[in-house]
Amino acid sequence: MTTQNAQWLALLKAEDLTNVGNAAAEISAATTGTVVSPLADFGVIRASGEEAADFLHNLMTNDIKGLAADGLRRAGFCSPKGRLLADFRIWREGDDYLLALAADIHAALLKKLSMYVLRAKVKLTDASADRLLLGVAGPEAAALVATVAGEAPAVGSSRTFADGTVLGFGEQRFILSVKADAAAALWHQLSTKATPVGLAGWHAVEIAAGEPRIVAKTQEEFIPQMINFVQVGGLSFKKGCYPGQEIVARTQYLGKIKRHMFRAALNGMAQPGDAVYAPETGEQACGNVVLAAPDTKGGSEVLVVVQTSCAEAGQLHLGAPNGAALSLLPLPYTVE
Repeated sequence: MTTQNAQWLALLKAEDLTNVGNAAAEISAATTGTVVSPLADFGVIRASGEEAADFLHNLMTNDIKGLAADGLRRAGFCSPKGRLLADFRIWREGDDYLLALAADIHAALLKKLSMYVLRAKVKLTDASADRLLLGVAGPEAAALVATVAGEAPAVGSSRTFADGTVLGFGEQRFILSVKADAAAALWHQLSTKATPVGLAGWHAVEIAAGEPRIVAKTQEEFIPQMINFVQVGGLSFKKGCYPGQEIVARTQYLGKIKRHMFRAALNGMAQPGDAVYAPETGEQACGNVVLAAPDTKGGSEVLVVVQTSCAEAGQLHLGAPNGAALSLLPLPYTVE
């Protein structure tokens, strides 16, 4: 059990969780109204010290030194081969930098990043017990977070309030980083105005937004462009070197990006890392599932990275060449 999950279980009351665990109810609420969700499958790392910005900047796929006090960044951390080991949501608390990432890779990434510290004046710590994350999404999300923070932050920015920080990921999609001792009261305040949902509901929100996430089963599967990191603002080609940068840049400028991330529906269940097949590739997989959530009809919606030619042919199957068929759905941005 992750620290975030244990913390939330200790804070939340059963009467708040009517829809949690009922996938159809969660997805229906997330697609038709305003929802609030405890994001128990995230962990948080805190980077502090006078060289924290330089340290992160030299490792990440995006510009961290240019991150304003009220800024918000998506960024990735790659292997030397340019494959993503993790993706982060990064914001600031004063002079510190907070990084949210998938909980199942949190401990390993904290250890791996710490190996790069050497003599740098930076300290990396596990902040998962100190900062709990809440997702708020839907038509009334901006008005709801404004009751907490005084004003909803613009997309790509953050806004601090007495008990934490609100992060603006979309006009109707926000994440709140909340001090642990204030989380229970804030949860109950928000859940009186929005429908509480679990992770299935929140994953449906992320999939509709085309927001990728790297988890344990998809580490080192994708270069950043494959998961549409350019489109979601996680990749800079002007910031300079980082691990894997030469391969990422060469792939971009030589136009060799043959796989992209697509949104799709299928009549069946899926998990991150599941293989996707197409007639063009026969017995060889043409891609993998990035993120999955149940839908209201007993099937799933997924984000998948597949060969673009296979997606254009429109014959994708999950798990085997004759597996459940995937039907492509629109994304809220254009993939070139």
